[in-house]
Order: sequence, then structure tokens, then C-alpha cells
Amino acid sequence: QVQLVESGGGLVQPGGSLRLSCAASGRTGGSYFMAWFRQAPGKEREFVADISRTFGSTHYADAVRGRFGISRDGTKDTVYLQMSGLKPEDTAVYTCAMDLPPFDGTYYLPSAYDIWGQGTQVTVSS
Repeated sequence: QVQLVESGGGLVQPGGSLRLSCAASGRTGGSYFMAWFRQAPGKEREFVADISRTFGSTHYADAVRGRFGISRDGTKDTVYLQMSGLKPEDTAVYTCAMDLPPFDGTYYLPSAYDIWGQGTQVTVSS
């Protein structure tokens, strides 16, 4: 089975930057999507960004577009979330997820994903 492990979270001031990593282990061959979600206290889990393993195509939530970038490491089954211009409202637990076939196109919904990591805390505060 596949296991996802996130790292890179921490405390950062508004306007600062962080890079999150998600390493996948196990059987990771074939076609799949990797995504980042986040969840703040008292709020629903929210889609942040995703990337296709096969094509490298991406989607971004409106709230993060232009500030966050998702990328992949071809030498390892790792995806990254580079976050810049961080705002207090970005504070959340950030979790990576894997969407395995079959795909239904609902990349923005948590229910579309099959494998989840444990999450890493990002806190944006003065």
C-alpha cells in the first residue's frame, strides 16, 4: 500500500514563505494525481492545489493562485507546495492526498482521494 508523509510546516510571519514536502512510498507506479488540502479549526477541509504525475498539469484554488506553487520531484515520488506571500488565513493543517484510478474529475473534493497523509501544521502569525 502507499503511504504519504508530509514535512516542512512551521511558524512564519505574514508575507513569509514555506515549502511543504510530501513523500510517497510503496507502490506508486502508474497514473495518479497528488493534491494538497488544508483544514483550519472549525472549517471544512479545503482544496489547495493538485498535480498530475503523468503530465505535470496543475490546478489551484482561487485563494492561493499566484502565491502557491505545486511541483513534483522526478527522482523521487515527492510533491512540494511552495508557499509565498503567506497570510494569517492560510493557517491550517496541510495534508497531501493521492487520487488513484478510476478518476471522476472532482479533484477539488476530498472524497475523490484514496490515500491521505497525516498533515503538517502551518501557522502564519505576527
